[in-house]
Amino acid sequence: QQVEMDFKIMLDPENTDNKAGLKHPNDKTRLPLITKKKSSPMCSQKAGKGPTVTSPWVLPAFHSLGLPLALMEGDTPKSTLSFSGQRLILAAAKRTLPVPPVVSRAAPFPEFPRQHKKSAVAIYDPYSSSRGNTAPLPSSNSTQKSKAEWRYPAQQLESPSQAAQPSQDPFLHWDTAVHQKAPAFLPLQHHHHSSLGRALGFLEPTEKLLKDLTPPLATIDNQKSAQTARDLDFRENPTKNDNVSVIKNQSGVEKILHRAGQGSSAGAAAGMQRCCDHGQQQQQWAAGVISSCWRSRNHLARLRNALRGARHRHLENFYSRAKHLAANWNRIRTSRRTIIHIPSLGYSQHIREHIPDLPLQQNLQMGRLCDILDANVDVIYICPLALSEELLQYYHKLLGLQAAVRSGNPQDMADLQDRFKILTPEAINSFPEHHMCLATVLKYSPRTLQKLQVLLQGRDAYLVGGVPHLDDLAVADELQVPLLGSEPAVAQLYSTKSGSKRIFASAGVPTPPGEWDIHSREQLLRALSQLVLDHLEVQRWLFKVDDERGGNGTAFCDVISHLECYPWILRERQGHGPEVWSESQARELALVKISQELPGLLAQHVQPVNEKRFPTWEKFLQTFLTQGGVIEAFPFSASVTNLTVDLLIEPTGEVTLVSSGDQLHAEGPLRSSGTTIPQRSVDPEVLKVLCSKIGEACKSKGVLGYFSVDFVAFTHPQTREQQVWATDLDLCYSDQLALTQLLMYMTDGNLDCGSSCLQGPLGSK
Repeated sequence: QQVEMDFKIMLDPENTDNKAGLKHPNDKTRLPLITKKKSSPMCSQKAGKGPTVTSPWVLPAFHSLGLPLALMEGDTPKSTLSFSGQRLILAAAKRTLPVPPVVSRAAPFPEFPRQHKKSAVAIYDPYSSSRGNTAPLPSSNSTQKSKAEWRYPAQQLESPSQAAQPSQDPFLHWDTAVHQKAPAFLPLQHHHHSSLGRALGFLEPTEKLLKDLTPPLATIDNQKSAQTARDLDFRENPTKNDNVSVIKNQSGVEKILHRAGQGSSAGAAAGMQRCCDHGQQQQQWAAGVISSCWRSRNHLARLRNALRGARHRHLENFYSRAKHLAANWNRIRTSRRTIIHIPSLGYSQHIREHIPDLPLQQNLQMGRLCDILDANVDVIYICPLALSEELLQYYHKLLGLQAAVRSGNPQDMADLQDRFKILTPEAINSFPEHHMCLATVLKYSPRTLQKLQVLLQGRDAYLVGGVPHLDDLAVADELQVPLLGSEPAVAQLYSTKSGSKRIFASAGVPTPPGEWDIHSREQLLRALSQLVLDHLEVQRWLFKVDDERGGNGTAFCDVISHLECYPWILRERQGHGPEVWSESQARELALVKISQELPGLLAQHVQPVNEKRFPTWEKFLQTFLTQGGVIEAFPFSASVTNLTVDLLIEPTGEVTLVSSGDQLHAEGPLRSSGTTIPQRSVDPEVLKVLCSKIGEACKSKGVLGYFSVDFVAFTHPQTREQQVWATDLDLCYSDQLALTQLLMYMTDGNLDCGSSCLQGPLGSK
């Protein structure tokens, strides 16, 4: 009964009736594994939850060895059984399986790489190069009476038939020739070396007999075979009984040989044909999977190539249109033109995810609408929010007030609806969880793009973005207009804190003492220790994350106030004198003392500006080291002023100052809450020289369009002279510039950044 059931399962493994015993809830059947050739001893692992494979494009993933695997039809795809064309095997088994006399050999399959090196379920292939031990399928009676149980490879599998257990080191396997180097073969070779050829001749029919049986059925009994080799008179044609006598499970083999004699050749042929048909079906299935995988892979490769090609085309067209804009700039800037404003914050994804209410933050520059102050300019403003009808009416009335301001007569308020358009992309609510910048949202808004194309027909136009993003280039290419801005890669490189330091160093302008491109804890401690020792007058040190904006990625620490060795260092420096101190061993010792104190000092006393995002120093440090950052000295003065200057690098290469303002710090010294326009903290001529140098350095790096520079001005406590440091660079259109445009529009004034003078009309009575 057991043999018949096993035979049915092996010949038709997909038949649900044949597998009924395998799926019984109280099934004690141990499903199986073939260990690899010369595999190392397997160790048990803790049980865990195994993966479930659902993708039809990859081979099924196999559970790891330590899993208490309950093989159910839903967990194991049919393709697992189909692909094998054989049966499943359990890992710890060292028993043989009683099998029918008919040997069905499926067509060989190409081997596929498996997803796990160790697996509790493996595909059985009798014609592969792997050898291993196999487990029996218990009888149906034991299957129904006991619960499913998992055993690890070190455990033995109990069975009513102990005679089926093979030896640990047979020299004859069902799938191989005689192992002449096996330990069990050595006694035969030693005692009968003179008649070894006859001994091998006796073993050859025994080997053939075992190969004719469906594996794994039997193995040679090592001790018995050696004894037989000593005692038998090796005859020329040994009988089948002689061959069977050296097989360990002799009785089981004799029964099956007897059944084989009774079986019909027609049944065997039918079984052979059935397995061959089954193998062909599995070949077709495997070919289909391979074909699908290749089609999917090729499709993804084509998509990647298409995307790469599109990006390359956008970049080529960006530079081509930039050249055309430069060649015609003097004409365009004085003639009728349309400016498309897209106030997009194209920061990297991890930055946008931490910007609260991103659409609102992108809409802080509606002052761009005031470009219509120039009578030759029409403005199309892409709005990241759906504005209500009341809000739209408000802006229409606000922008229509200028004529009334000039004349002093409210009745002169004009209707300028034909001078500007506010468009909201239809996809603003389509990607609520993706934190897309406005340029990307517009890219996926075909109706808005189509409307823009209609509005731009036959007009000179160019696009002014915000923080540059690759999708700015895609939108500009779709609209076939030039972009007045930098290539996104250039902007991202030099807008970081470390990138701005490179620009300032190239420009040769004064900057705070510091270090940039910090990416490791050791580098940070080494750099800060050296900076503290070189600038003992600096009380506070700043830590700025490369990609963060608006003070969110800034932390500070008053190092000197908490440095215990600071008084000793001052005494040593004073005792050695300035010249000797720089070369003294005491200075080296001071560096060691500082570096030893800093880790604990920073952990206790660093204060992030945005404590909600970075509640601890470790949280801040993790982001700092991941993105990179700078260490920078805070001015050692009681009187400190921060200011921002906006500049424009025109397509012709001319650098122009367009706005300036002193920062207001309502929330602390490291966060700007607004500006007073124009700046009045620094001599305009000094500021003009610094900005000119920075502008030329930016132009040499490929920067184009609007950008802003932050400075800090303070009075040196010893020389009493004003010092100005360049501290930050943003290669984008700033909020201050948008507010300046609004200020100029509403006051009908004139801002001269060269002299930092704002002039307004006297107005009517």
